[in-house]
Amino acid sequence: MSDTRRRVKVYTLNEDRQWDDRGTGHVSSTYVERLREICLLVRAESDGSLLLESKISPNTAYQKQQDTLIVWSEAENYDLALSFQEKAGCDEIWEKICQVQGKDPAVEITQDPIDESEEERVDELPETSHLVELPPCELARLEEIADLVTSVLSSPIRREKLALALMSEGYIKKLLQLFRTCEDLEDLEGLHHLYEIVRGVLFLNKAALFEVMFSDDCIMDVVGCLEYDPALVQPKRHREFLTKTAKFKEVVPITDSELRQKIHQTYRVQYIQDIILPTPSVFEENFLSTLTSFIFFNKVEIVSMLQENEKLLTEVFAQLTDEATEDNKRRELVNFFKEFCAFSQTLQPQNRDAFFKTLANLGILPALEIVMAMDDLQVRAAATDILSYLVEFSPSMVREFVMQEPQQADDDVLLINVVIKQMICDSDPELGGAVQLMGLLRTLIDPENMLAPTNKTEKTEFLSFFYKYCMHVLTAPLLANTAEDSDEREIQEGSTKINRVCPDNFQTAQLLALILELLTFCVEHHTYHMKNYIMNTDLLRRVLVLMNSKHTFLALCALRFMRRIIGLKDEYYNRYIIKGNLFEPVINALLDNGTRYNLLNSAIIELFEFIKVEDVKSLIAHIVDHFYKALESIEYVQTFKGLKGRYEQEKDRQTQRFRRYRREARPVEDDEEMWLNEDEEDDDEAAEEKSRSDEEPFPESYEKFMEAKKVKESEDKENHPKWTSASGSFKFTFSHSAGAANGANGPSSANSKAATSASATSPNGSSAKAAALPATPVVKTAMVGLVDYPDDEDEDEEEDEEEEQSPRKRPRLGS
Repeated sequence: MSDTRRRVKVYTLNEDRQWDDRGTGHVSSTYVERLREICLLVRAESDGSLLLESKISPNTAYQKQQDTLIVWSEAENYDLALSFQEKAGCDEIWEKICQVQGKDPAVEITQDPIDESEEERVDELPETSHLVELPPCELARLEEIADLVTSVLSSPIRREKLALALMSEGYIKKLLQLFRTCEDLEDLEGLHHLYEIVRGVLFLNKAALFEVMFSDDCIMDVVGCLEYDPALVQPKRHREFLTKTAKFKEVVPITDSELRQKIHQTYRVQYIQDIILPTPSVFEENFLSTLTSFIFFNKVEIVSMLQENEKLLTEVFAQLTDEATEDNKRRELVNFFKEFCAFSQTLQPQNRDAFFKTLANLGILPALEIVMAMDDLQVRAAATDILSYLVEFSPSMVREFVMQEPQQADDDVLLINVVIKQMICDSDPELGGAVQLMGLLRTLIDPENMLAPTNKTEKTEFLSFFYKYCMHVLTAPLLANTAEDSDEREIQEGSTKINRVCPDNFQTAQLLALILELLTFCVEHHTYHMKNYIMNTDLLRRVLVLMNSKHTFLALCALRFMRRIIGLKDEYYNRYIIKGNLFEPVINALLDNGTRYNLLNSAIIELFEFIKVEDVKSLIAHIVDHFYKALESIEYVQTFKGLKGRYEQEKDRQTQRFRRYRREARPVEDDEEMWLNEDEEDDDEAAEEKSRSDEEPFPESYEKFMEAKKVKESEDKENHPKWTSASGSFKFTFSHSAGAANGANGPSSANSKAATSASATSPNGSSAKAAALPATPVVKTAMVGLVDYPDDEDEDEEEDEEEEQSPRKRPRLGS
């Protein structure tokens, strides 16, 4: 809580008399050992760095303004200000400052700044000279009074003394009596002196004097004095305007006399400040700060009194929504609410919150919905201003109201659709009202202000509502002016092309530009909903029709819409653009623009440059494949050659990747794999043979080998498969070899290898091939010749004889 209370912004006054924001932090009053003084310290809330270290000097004049502001000067032409978030924090620091300086915290300024020369003169003068002695209030002394008032304005301390003297002697009312006398006598010189006197009294900047001068029995005489400016040849007629021309309208009778008096007073004082008094110079602008505050607090009081008068407001709302109310009366009621909302801007945030909640509870939004649909332009304009105040204050409140409407009303009378239609139908050639309404819509659909923690689903719910009930109304003028049946409808008249799709109407072009601006905002901030809408309505194609418009600003709006879509680098959008060949209108516009170096040319080239720099591969390929021949002649920029280079690089990269993939993915042929396996087995067997020969005597090993060989040959003859083939192309294969070959590519390979390994290491030293024989019956039954030929038997016998004559070779796995 203390952090919030002590939260401040630090400002310094620059050379142009403007306040510069130096940062936000938290203020404290701390004794600094190095300075041996109590100082104001402000540390930044972001990183804790020191934003301000200011010693509270006993001689520095600190001024408290508007309850949340403390202003002071530390050196010549170096003014500082602390703006507090909360009044309580400002009061706390103000008490510390007053405590150090020994002042009463009730004062608004701790002491008047006095330059050194004046301070010396004051010290030298006797104490009685501190009092300002006013001349007698007589006609003959008016010039002397005017000189006195004018002379004290340069000295803050003398201004203070003069104000006290004017208050204590009732001097103001005596001066105003002299005004009436001078006016009756037509004493023009005296009236000119009174103008200087009254203007000088206003510049004393004292609220107590204002209370007297702006009272009911004095204010018109004050206005009268200010009519006689010596610089004018003829006096102004301000009183005549205030009493006869400006009339106070009570839309509903105000029975509270205090409220009525306060309204009159505020209007007249505002008139004095805005109309009568000349614009203050740089040196005089602070002289009327209290006058501004006087008006400000009057408005706060008026709003509070009206807000508390529920009976009056209820009656106003009843008349506003009553169909029997006359148009003039309704216009006055709407203007009343407009001014009421304008006054509310003077309230503190918490009070303004209560004010708008009161209006919402009374039904301000349903009333606006009715009023904005009326034909009266003045009423609609005032209603738009009121809605602007409401949207600026709480867009969530307006969104909550409009989302409840579909349950009670048709699409045509929804508040947002009423706003959109007013924007579309704005009769102003410059579309001033449409621009204001577009700003309202943009605020309402901006997701940045939909992040309230109290309602986390607001964004999803409202955007779904908007795209379901309102988006078709917003895009209707755009779709109507780019109708599909007219996309290619151009007629030739002489050498001039007239495009019926893009009318020459400047106002229509402006309206379409406003709509496109809003849709471009949606592309960037409503990625999901807007993408679906564009895909479903083929909106980009319709928008790009406007590239043919004679109004360059409209063509640029259409191009900006496409540029924002491409800027998202979303492949769904890219495929949509490629499939619809939507670069064609853009490239046609570039070619039609010719060699002119203008904004359209630069914007189109920037679009393609973005695609090149960001290396959007799908779009680069599409552009080069379909449009490069038309673009290759453009050489004043390297954009299109760069696109071609990117395209070629990617093409080479894809080719290399494909080759590498083919090389890596190509399976090893079976014969190569079997040959490798065979070599491995041969190596294993050679190693085993060698180990056995080392262990056993050679003759024994040889005898065992020959025995095994004879057994194997006899078994081969018995189990010899008889293959027959008409073509003679089948190759003979041993049964156990076939099993091994099948196993090389099938699940049995592991078993076959296991058997081979086991037999090689068996104690009896038998061959691995003999151990593989149990698979023979299966293969034998599976490998039966389709036809028996007698010659096959002879061939088999001859092969057997050849095998007996030559040592039997172990078949290769790949045979």
